[in-house]
Amino acid sequence: MNQRQLLAAAATTLMSMAVLSTPALAQNAAKEKCYGIAMAGKNDCANLAGTHSCAGQAKLDNDKGEWKYVPAGTCKQMGGLSGDEAKKATMKS
Repeated sequence: MNQRQLLAAAATTLMSMAVLSTPALAQNAAKEKCYGIAMAGKNDCANLAGTHSCAGQAKLDNDKGEWKYVPAGTCKQMGGLSGDEAKKATMKS
């Protein structure tokens, strides 16, 4: 591959990444992490304890260390906790 092809491929990759990441950033801005509301196997990602780092690995319903994304401003209405509240709650347990 010559230098011109390499530069073209790199530019295409960068533009693709920018286009693909923009909707995700906007989507995440409209959501917040809500701890303590995920059902077993329905969490969105890693837990506070660090015992797993993947979605769908929650072992218990409503574990205060597990979280799900919810529309911004709705976590409290669902009985959930913010990240700081969840950290405090899990340290007491």
